[in-house]
Amino acid sequence: MLFVFFSQIAPARPDDQQAPARIQEEVWALPLALPTIAYVVRPVGDGPFPLAIMNHGVSLDPVQRSFFPLVEFRDAAMWFARRGYLVVAPVGSGYGASAIDISERGLYGPFFSKIGNCTNPNFRDAGMAVAQLDLWIIDYMAAEKKIVPKDVIVIGQSAGGWASIALSSANPAQVKAIITFAAGRGGRVDGKPNNNCAPDRLVEATRQFGRTSRVPMLWIYIANDTFFGPALSKRMHEAFTAAGGNAEYHLLPPFGDDGHFLVGSADSIPIWAPLVSVFLDRHK
Repeated sequence: MLFVFFSQIAPARPDDQQAPARIQEEVWALPLALPTIAYVVRPVGDGPFPLAIMNHGVSLDPVQRSFFPLVEFRDAAMWFARRGYLVVAPVGSGYGASAIDISERGLYGPFFSKIGNCTNPNFRDAGMAVAQLDLWIIDYMAAEKKIVPKDVIVIGQSAGGWASIALSSANPAQVKAIITFAAGRGGRVDGKPNNNCAPDRLVEATRQFGRTSRVPMLWIYIANDTFFGPALSKRMHEAFTAAGGNAEYHLLPPFGDDGHFLVGSADSIPIWAPLVSVFLDRHK
């Protein structure tokens, strides 16, 4: 059963040219194999609608995870909803109320996105864990007849973008396009900018995903990203496409103090929206 904790209708803004005019914000409890809370924003009406899943980034600090916001990119989610999508932004396991790590009492939250030690990181499985959650969401929403079958897009930021790349390697039939912002794992080791955990291993894991990935993808990176800078993101893209992956790469100019968080800012929408609009129109 699906529970709606709150519902709020947001009016259209003057600069929104896409129908429908009104969207509705809700919080849903999804009865998946791993029960999941999700922020949902959708057009007002009964649907069914095309589905957009938005994957958020990660924090390796359990204290930060406990204070993680319900949605990292509300304005971006609303932009997709105004284009007609039912947007589901799941809150990852081990975040919010489920971030209960108290090591001295032997209590640990269900956090499945760890990559392990930097000397031997497991980038692949960390991405596939979140990709599996996306597949559960797609299956559930289709079974509930909430969405248009085989009309799904997936958007991810940072580690959520990495999970979206991982998902592409499985080529789910329902997913027609994937968009990533600042995708990657292992950035800013010890809090130091441009200090990645085993960058060669990250590039190799990207290559492995590219060997089976055929979903059209749009990769957006930002010049002043201190997690995954231009040199590393270009290496990842070259490895992915050389292996057979289908990804369009764009490097945007510097944004704010750290471009890594571009998609979380309402001010960034005029920057990335034209690229995303053209990409989505091409893959209708």
